Amino acid sequence: MQPVSAYKLNNKLYKAKPESTLQIAVIVPVKNEEDGLIRTLDALRRQVDEHGKSLHSSIYEVLLLANNCNDNTYLFAESYQAKYPEFNLHIAQIDIPEPDAHIGTVRRLMMDEAYERFISIGHLFGIIVSTDGDSEVDSQWIHYILMEMAKGNDVVGGRILPRDTPALSKIHHLRDVSYRYHVSRLESILDPCHSDPWPRHFQCYGPSLAVTCDIYHKAGRIPAIPYLEDEEFRKALYRIDAKVRKSPLVKVYTSARLIGKVDFGFSVQLQQWGLMTLENQQQQVEPLISLIKKTTLKNTLRQLWNIKSELLIDDSRLEASSAELMLDLQWLYVNIENCGYFGELWELIEEQLAKGNWRKLNALEPITQVISHFRQYFSAISLAS
Repeated sequence: MQPVSAYKLNNKLYKAKPESTLQIAVIVPVKNEEDGLIRTLDALRRQVDEHGKSLHSSIYEVLLLANNCNDNTYLFAESYQAKYPEFNLHIAQIDIPEPDAHIGTVRRLMMDEAYERFISIGHLFGIIVSTDGDSEVDSQWIHYILMEMAKGNDVVGGRILPRDTPALSKIHHLRDVSYRYHVSRLESILDPCHSDPWPRHFQCYGPSLAVTCDIYHKAGRIPAIPYLEDEEFRKALYRIDAKVRKSPLVKVYTSARLIGKVDFGFSVQLQQWGLMTLENQQQQVEPLISLIKKTTLKNTLRQLWNIKSELLIDDSRLEASSAELMLDLQWLYVNIENCGYFGELWELIEEQLAKGNWRKLNALEPITQVISHFRQYFSAISLAS
């Protein structure tokens, strides 16, 4: 595979230099989106603060890349740019040869370009934000990203809300959202995170993903893979203990189309959910009792991790945790010693749990049953308080 930079023209996609006051660069990869692109661009152009005052164009720029299009997407972007010259929109087009013509290559190209534009003006902590050509950001999207980043966060994930979810898929989508929401709430109680307090959501993906230049580079940059590139990048961010805020104030509305443009993504998930409806099936998920135990032990290990440089690991607590998680104690010792970040250690532990006795003894359960258990659990907590 050619290096990603090989697809650039003169090593730059956008000729116009960034303004010195730039705080946010929004990347918008588009492929054959001429029909809905006006909603995407209108939403980005009409950004306001909490008082409804328009954000100044010097604060943020929008980088649009039409890739491998066979419609009039680029021509529409050109006409839009001409119609609104005050809008800080930069456009380019490119044809990437197979087998590298996929969203991973394009998103990597664009985020690298945004990174380089910030570095050229000395803004190591400039904010790179990703969205999609079939998405429509909330009117205060940029304002709230800036607000959350100002608290010292490295990453801000936005709440992604699908438009017009297909009827056959809707019930499974709602259950999935409910389950993930409950898991996030449980984690906020049993393994609280200062940078991501409750209330929060559970998403940190391509349609609304903001990162500082510093953490983007530190995490190894977004991988140029055919699909799920945002999911792999999310894992990389947690692996280096990035401060990730999943803010409910940061929102984006995206397409719920069944025919997507990647081999696996939300459209494929919608198709699978529709089939589950027809076959009267349910999603199987990790049970509450397993989640409570695992999250509690995660917090214990995190506390031990935080003091490992000051004193010897508390053998009794570590031995008890390894036994509860059904992990080899020596394996745990070695990885605590070798890992540079707690997130890196926990990822390795999760991999062991998925393939070991933990999974066998904590069998998956129907999602409706687990959601019911969650509701009873949180109700009991509320009554106790």
